[in-house]
Amino acid sequence: MWWTGCVPWPRAEGERSETVAGKPVRPVNAIDQTRRMLSLVTYLRERPGARVEDVARAFGISEDELVSDLDVLPMCGTSFRGGDLLDIDTDGERIWWRNPAALGAETAEPLRIAADEATALLVAARAVSTLPGLRESDRQALLRATAKVEAASGEAAGASSRLSVTFESEGGVFADVDRAISERRRLWIRYYSPARDEVTEREIDPIRLVSVGHTYVEAWCRRSEARRTFRLDRVAEIKILDEPSAPPEIELRDLSEGLVQPAAEDPEVVVEVGPGGRWVAEYYPHDSADELADGGLRITLRTPDPASLRRLALRLGRDGRIVSPAELADSARQAAREALAAYDGVEVQGAHPVSGGQ
Repeated sequence: MWWTGCVPWPRAEGERSETVAGKPVRPVNAIDQTRRMLSLVTYLRERPGARVEDVARAFGISEDELVSDLDVLPMCGTSFRGGDLLDIDTDGERIWWRNPAALGAETAEPLRIAADEATALLVAARAVSTLPGLRESDRQALLRATAKVEAASGEAAGASSRLSVTFESEGGVFADVDRAISERRRLWIRYYSPARDEVTEREIDPIRLVSVGHTYVEAWCRRSEARRTFRLDRVAEIKILDEPSAPPEIELRDLSEGLVQPAAEDPEVVVEVGPGGRWVAEYYPHDSADELADGGLRITLRTPDPASLRRLALRLGRDGRIVSPAELADSARQAAREALAAYDGVEVQGAHPVSGGQ
């Protein structure tokens, strides 16, 4: 079976066991999730119309985790070319597999792997086998499976040997963070913040690694004395310190609704956008989004760092503006004036000099 969905990064052996509200929180582990999804296929085949709550209980996961798995399964099957994918859906209460016979061993044709599929699979398998934090037993199992695919692919395997994928910068940071968590040691990092367009030095007590599109470390930041989340590919430099990691006792957040989850006590910001800026409501968590007469939206949101929304205002241009708080709106207007002033007198070939604008 081909697995086209993305799963979290694997963790090393010896990882800590965390609890939230008295319930164990499983560490992020790609191998375990893949095993679960393979078992889920067999389980659902034998139980048409199974109840969501019963399946989640049988696999020891939350209903949100199960629904997340079900979102991935329809992208899996015996071919990337479609027609042979799992047809699984749910109405929120029950789960149905519409085409089990079409993919069953009794009726399915023998699996034939195409050259492009063999190349993609082998390159990905070799890349995953080099990931830091992968258990050695899983690494060896992956290498054995890769050798079998190479043998079955024949000449198609040749192209894959000329391609490679590496996880250099983020992979090295991942290894250090994973080690610091395992050994309960503090980290020093130089971190780039795109919201402020600056690099800062921080000491952090790492709590856990999470994967939501990118890989992040959730940690207690000694500079801000608050919980912060850092994207690994934005870490410019990292060192494991001798000081023990001692984050305060804080409840781990449920990240099933996304990584960015503003708190109720965060400052409120109101932004008005025109029809061309309606995408803001899709990408930014918000409290409300009220329709405006011109087809735009009046969006109310919360953020721990309102100043970071100045970049959003500049990006929106004529498609939006910050309404409140007043000092943030003034700051955004001043940033726009400074940006326009930087173009005064600059001549572009084939164009007139740019004036300050309105």
